[in-house]
Amino acid sequence: MEEKSLGRILIVDDNEDLLFAAKMLLKKHAKEVTIEKDPRRIPFLVNNNSYDVILLDMNFTEDTTSGKEGFHWLKQIKEIDPKSVVILITAFGDVEMAVQALKEGATDFILKPWQNEKLLATLSAAIKLRESYEQVDKLSTKQKQLQADLKKPFEDIIGQSASMKNVFSIIEKVAKTDANILILGENGTGKELIARAIHDRSERKDEIFVGVDMGAITESLFESELFGHKRGAYTDAKEDRAGRFEVADNGTLFLDEIGNLSMPLQSKLLTVLQRREVTRIGTNKAIPVDIRLICATNMPVHDMIMENGFRQDLLYRINTVEIFLPPLRERQDDIPLLAEHFLRIYSGKYRKKFKGLKQNALQLLQRYSWPGNIRELQHAIERAIIMAEGDELDSRDFFFLSAKPSNEKVSNNTYNLDEVEKNLIQKAIDKNGGNISKAAKELGLTRASLYRRLEKYGL
Repeated sequence: MEEKSLGRILIVDDNEDLLFAAKMLLKKHAKEVTIEKDPRRIPFLVNNNSYDVILLDMNFTEDTTSGKEGFHWLKQIKEIDPKSVVILITAFGDVEMAVQALKEGATDFILKPWQNEKLLATLSAAIKLRESYEQVDKLSTKQKQLQADLKKPFEDIIGQSASMKNVFSIIEKVAKTDANILILGENGTGKELIARAIHDRSERKDEIFVGVDMGAITESLFESELFGHKRGAYTDAKEDRAGRFEVADNGTLFLDEIGNLSMPLQSKLLTVLQRREVTRIGTNKAIPVDIRLICATNMPVHDMIMENGFRQDLLYRINTVEIFLPPLRERQDDIPLLAEHFLRIYSGKYRKKFKGLKQNALQLLQRYSWPGNIRELQHAIERAIIMAEGDELDSRDFFFLSAKPSNEKVSNNTYNLDEVEKNLIQKAIDKNGGNISKAAKELGLTRASLYRRLEKYGL
């Protein structure tokens, strides 16, 4: 038998000599052997540890022959962990008792005194069963994730501008590698689309792609969502659950908005990335994971390091290659292509026939600054199609955009400080072609400070 192939084993029996003998035999073959003579400690042990197999005596000192105590504790174990693998042991076994034990959830049944080779063979078979339970659990979670992905509408990456051609070139170079990728760009620029394009061109394309919005995960649920939990680990943990790292095993894990993580959560994430293994909440069993990591953020993570807002060692870990996704205002050549693409999608969705967009509509779309980027353009086209009455979209169908010009004029007689600051920032951004670094330098601000003001004023 392969050394240390039996995993973590718990043995519960009131006979100390038996416990000692079993431990001496099994410690050569198991990663860990825990022995316990008091069955009342079973709930504590099972709640706070993860065992691959539990060897449980059927008869303790209070009731040495009927097996009632064994069945009682078997039921307790199964309530705590329904997927537990329990082998019952007794010196007074018979076929009837064995059948009852199996009906109540036992995996197998052995008699004392046992033969060493028989015990090892029984444990080896039990370990394989436990592994199959875990595999089914993981596959079930993966299936749910795949079904969720299938419900998402397919979107092409559209672009012919020089900046997007550069992005495409980088994707082709890095996709076949397992290098960690960091995608930088404003909200709505299509960072997840780029991540999926890398996955679809990678060696892992036939495996799962798991996306996680880090900005939407609360501090209290971070570990449960990413690393998983055992049933009963906390109040709402009603069943065993594989975390996103486990679900993404052999595939690609996409961590969006990673710049929003607090420093303590960054530290926990870094530890997992360094060790390449996770431990579910409520257990101390490390589970190895093999993932391709892609991260994305709209935050200025390089500047945040200087302000102690982001860990430098984590940044080194996640950005073997950086991809900057330009905002839509810097991709004006792509706006007509994107507009026609969304026109086809929503014309079909709402069963309307359109010849296309008039020139005055395209000019308006190219003049607008698109603070919400491609996502805002998509919503604008959808809204225009719903409200339009003709068979072509013209500038009047985008009245809601023309009411929000990109270059707001500052009235000479306004003394509202917020209004003055907002317009100065807009002027600086327009003057520098949307380059945040240059605009921040001209305004005498750090990139992080400028980003905060952009969010404050909705720019």
